Amino acid sequence: MLGYGRVLVRGRGSWLWDSEGRSYLDALAGYGTFNLGHNHPRLLERLREVLAADPVHFVHTGPALGAGALGQALAGRVAPPLELTLLSSSGAEAVEAGLKVACAATRRREVVYCQGGFHGTNLGVLSIMGAPRMRRPFEAMLAPARAVPFGALEPLERALRGRKVAAFVVEPVQAEGGVMLPPPGYLAAAQELCRRAGTVLVLDEVQTGLGRTGTLWAYQQEGLVPDVLVLAKALSGGVVPVAATLLSRELHDRAYGGMDRFDLHGSTFAGGALACAAACATLELVDDEGLAERSRTLGARLLQALTRGLAGHPLVKAVRGRGLLVGIELGHTERGLRGLMTRALVDGLSERVFGQWLALELLERGVLAQPAALRWNVLKLEPPLIVDEAEVDQLARVVVEALEVCREPARMMAAIARRVGRQWRQGWAY
Repeated sequence: MLGYGRVLVRGRGSWLWDSEGRSYLDALAGYGTFNLGHNHPRLLERLREVLAADPVHFVHTGPALGAGALGQALAGRVAPPLELTLLSSSGAEAVEAGLKVACAATRRREVVYCQGGFHGTNLGVLSIMGAPRMRRPFEAMLAPARAVPFGALEPLERALRGRKVAAFVVEPVQAEGGVMLPPPGYLAAAQELCRRAGTVLVLDEVQTGLGRTGTLWAYQQEGLVPDVLVLAKALSGGVVPVAATLLSRELHDRAYGGMDRFDLHGSTFAGGALACAAACATLELVDDEGLAERSRTLGARLLQALTRGLAGHPLVKAVRGRGLLVGIELGHTERGLRGLMTRALVDGLSERVFGQWLALELLERGVLAQPAALRWNVLKLEPPLIVDEAEVDQLARVVVEALEVCREPARMMAAIARRVGRQWRQGWAY
């Protein structure tokens, strides 16, 4: 009904093609999975070499060569004391691994997380889902958990009092929460509060890692090194699922040291040969192609173009971002008596309709994008880090043109009605 049902059949670089032969500039990148773009040729060649060598894909009784190579590659790219890696297959699983480490090491159960945070939809991490709508159908949750506002230190300090909290889980940028950036110094100050309380700081870089925000890891811009670093999505190269939970040897030993605790965490499919080869190749390609620097430069170009092109738009409240992770917040901006009269209507449309309608408008103009998962009034743009200047300029131009259609709510509603009517007449084809 909405028009999202196009069947995507091929991807190369920053572009996708559907079953009807239509092309799309990818500004979604699998929610940050395709930092290398689609089907990077060097990555595919590496995987062919691995398969041709008849590897042992999953090793459960001794050291696995691929896992060892990936652990070493990661340890060489993060700051001390991060040294050891627990491997898994998804971001949610990797976050849960971080929660387990924190609980096992501190012998505590309580967890603190941020309102607007998104750490996956498995039952365990739903305990720290920052959107009540997505958590409510599955309550009561597994862990005693408390939410605090993102970017606010006083509520965090209060939550940590009593020294009962095992972990504080936070993202350096809330991508699905609306591309929300923390105040300067927030994460470093939060880590200091955690240290005073004996709480483990778990930093979720599932969506911000591997160059997305302009440095290899977002924490490098924040003046801290987390106790636990969680990676996934782009680590896969967009081909083979893999995730990682990095921590210090000391924290690992506190959690799982000794014969009675060594096997408290594990996964059948963790550390597979193909997944680890994909991750190692991805790390090399991010370095070799300077993708973090590319993200910083092109992200600034995209942000500047959007800020200039959308200045004064009556339904654009803010344009913000870091690197190639940019959000356009939609909603009420008009002042005066007319503004007071239309505020509730415009903000309600923005939260329920506007972001999805804009994403569909972009789709019909050849751009794939989505609103933030927890805030549909924020259009999220995160193209592959291999995009070039012309593609960035094209993306900004198409977004500005699409938003011109809806300078007035009445025009937007009329356009929605026309689209639905056209699809209905075509038997819901698009």
